[in-house]
Amino acid sequence: MRLTNVAHLRLPFGRLLGFDVTAGRVGRPLPVSFDQRRHVGAGDRAGSWMALSFRLSAPVPPDELATAWLAVIERHGTLRSVFVPGEDGEPRLHEVDIRPGGWVEHVIAPGQAVNDALRAVLDHACSPYGRPSYRLCVLETAVGPTVVVAADHAHVDMWSMLVIARDLLTALAAVQKGRAPSLPPAPAFAEHTRALRDRPPAPDEVHRRWAEVLAGSGDVMPRFPLPLGEATLQEERVEVRDVLDVDDSAAFSAQARDDGVSTLALVVGAMTEVTHELAGTALRAVFPVHSRYDTTWHDSVGWFITNSVLESADPDPRASAEAVKEAVRMGSWPLEDILRPWGGMPEAPGMFAISWLDLRRLPVRVDATGLEAQYVGATIRTDGVMLWFILDEVGLHLRCRYPDTPEARRHVGAWLDTLIARLQSRARASVGGRLRLGDRIFRVQRAERVDVPALVALLSDDEIGRTREGFDIARYEEAYDAVTRDPSHYLAVVRDEGDRIVGTMQLTIIPGLSRGGATRLQIEGVRVAASERSRGIGTAMLEWAHDHGRHRGATLSQVTTDRVRERAHAFYARLGYDNSHVGLKRAL
Repeated sequence: MRLTNVAHLRLPFGRLLGFDVTAGRVGRPLPVSFDQRRHVGAGDRAGSWMALSFRLSAPVPPDELATAWLAVIERHGTLRSVFVPGEDGEPRLHEVDIRPGGWVEHVIAPGQAVNDALRAVLDHACSPYGRPSYRLCVLETAVGPTVVVAADHAHVDMWSMLVIARDLLTALAAVQKGRAPSLPPAPAFAEHTRALRDRPPAPDEVHRRWAEVLAGSGDVMPRFPLPLGEATLQEERVEVRDVLDVDDSAAFSAQARDDGVSTLALVVGAMTEVTHELAGTALRAVFPVHSRYDTTWHDSVGWFITNSVLESADPDPRASAEAVKEAVRMGSWPLEDILRPWGGMPEAPGMFAISWLDLRRLPVRVDATGLEAQYVGATIRTDGVMLWFILDEVGLHLRCRYPDTPEARRHVGAWLDTLIARLQSRARASVGGRLRLGDRIFRVQRAERVDVPALVALLSDDEIGRTREGFDIARYEEAYDAVTRDPSHYLAVVRDEGDRIVGTMQLTIIPGLSRGGATRLQIEGVRVAASERSRGIGTAMLEWAHDHGRHRGATLSQVTTDRVRERAHAFYARLGYDNSHVGLKRAL
């Protein structure tokens, strides 16, 4: 899922509508979490929200969307609560009744960008003391509506935004079928706050470790280890990067499995290495961890995030994995008690935070690709560095926010460039792209355009291929372009130790409805150079192909081969392929 902020958000032009609801009189008081008190206590301000945008494929009557939205509000207690200032200046949280209003059009002025108009709406509606502090917006266009759901951070986290989107789409589907959009009740975030307060205090070793990490940062929360310029709030610079594509992500994950650690641990190892090279110090960062410690809270909406601190001095994968585990342990206790010696969270200019979210592992799923879903951040002034990683089915992505000063551009930019280059290099050198046969190592890679003549030579080098291949190379290059434009295809080359191409195959991921919606891996054009045949390369290539398919959700692999290729039939049979279907072809 793409990570962006409102200034970079890709939006179509259309009518910008917002749905009004009103909050009634405040009701019974609710407990305020440590992070809510810190966030809301800073007062009303623009840019304290987060949002999710997604596109619907067909127009939706506004009244139907409003009915679905009211069902979402009814399900989640935090959307039926508001903050009010207490007499002592501390924020108070109260239940409220939410009453439906109606749709209003937010005028986009001549020359005004849609992004700027949306930002103005969300900055106004989604402030900490808003009543309520969230907003449903719709951009109505000829190709269908784009929906934006935003809320002040005190009531949501990134996981919550997925829950809201899923629930809204579920309720909308019911409304469109003429049914009442009833959603099952979900525990309110206030219940989670009470549960955290009832947990036992952190043990002495956790207090001691927090003190050690903070001492390493000057008795404040960890700061970015390189100069950022003047230590005052500055206009932000936001960089959005696609770090690893689907292929490199799969290879990187394969390396993590081979090392016996998580993908996050390998990324932390790379950040540790880069930080030591550029700053000569250990990696220290604020490290948000979620507090949905059991399944009770998986379908709830709220700020289920607490902060921990990550300290990593050794880039070895297992050492990095231990650093991550320690950070999770340190964030598993109520922070109010832990941070009391510092009078609360000891923030300072230059604070460095790293957030990680693996969407593939969450129990909440939406079709992010089909919906063109994007996580959207607000535009703010900042004096620190915040890094968000998102890992999903199409790769690893990041968004980084830092002060827009010459020093920060130079140092944060260099740190990011070095890190991304390191991660990409590690992915391409990982075990995920290796075929090991005895003492020989081959590499599997996506074919490049310059490889086309070598691939044509391989396709031509057998008794059937030589009679049907060998056309003008320009035709093959056009076919190569068509194949590589579609990411569902993987045109593979296998290279030996001397970088000579000794094998090829084309892999295609085919989603379908049959077999309960099974996704298939189609394998075509498998060829091995004559000099390397009967040495196990073909078997290794097919095993690699099967892993490729599994990583992309395929549950069935299928291959076709000519009837006269009897040796090929025997080869595929040895690999578990059943001759259970008849393949038919017709020239067009």
